[in-house]
Amino acid sequence: MKIGIVSDHRGYELKKKLIKKIKDINFEDLGCYSKDMCDYPEFAFKLGKAVVSKKVDLGIAICGSGIGMSIACNKIKGVRCARVTSIKDVIITKTDNNANIIAFSSDINFDRVLRMIEEFINTPYSNIDRYNRRNKTVSEYIEK
Repeated sequence: MKIGIVSDHRGYELKKKLIKKIKDINFEDLGCYSKDMCDYPEFAFKLGKAVVSKKVDLGIAICGSGIGMSIACNKIKGVRCARVTSIKDVIITKTDNNANIIAFSSDINFDRVLRMIEEFINTPYSNIDRYNRRNKTVSEYIEK
């Protein structure tokens, strides 16, 4: 399994630490590549496109709050990104929403981040009819 990972300048150190610490995950680092100030949408879009094109299986996005990355990732058709702050958030967004990217704050405790990533990778989508129907409705919605 290949996991795409991105950050902005605020999440750069956490991203580096995750890549170094988690040896059993094949990470595809799609940026940013330094602590120099940058604009997160560039990297969120790269990650979203990589997930949708199947270049990577899942995605992780890190910024100061996790909110901006999640908003930007969701601009890519086919992305289902959720900003998460807990293990429970991760499990629910994966089982119910079939999320393919999670976003979180660079301020979250490192051990919790490790557990969230583990849950994200290992939690399957429930494939329950009501969730399939809801997810399809969201995916197909176009503002008129």
